[in-house]
Amino acid sequence: MKSLFEEMGGTYVLGEDGMYYPELFLPTEEAAHYGKYGMLRKAYLKEWRSSLYITLMQEGKLNEHLNEVDDTAHEQLERIMRRMMDNQGVDEAFKARDQLGWVGAVNNIRNAAEEIIFSTLIYA
Repeated sequence: MKSLFEEMGGTYVLGEDGMYYPELFLPTEEAAHYGKYGMLRKAYLKEWRSSLYITLMQEGKLNEHLNEVDDTAHEQLERIMRRMMDNQGVDEAFKARDQLGWVGAVNNIRNAAEEIIFSTLIYA
């Protein structure tokens, strides 16, 4: 005689203690490979958008979301920095002339580009 759980397609697994437990399939989650921007997004979701954070966790989509945000942030950072460096004339010739000035200019550009990414991707 099958239980209702077995009639609906469920199965049981023998536990270490000798008891049978229903085998529950939790949603599989994508492996996490996110970095700085994914961690910032996770902290933001946890603190300010807790309902979205809990929903993503329950659906097993949190790592997928964080990986996507991190990848998109890196792509946009490179694109924005490249465009800003072209507009401001920060190139290899400037680097050869004034290395310290070039480093300062690139750091300013990176900070400005990160502010754009923070406001559009991370804290949105």
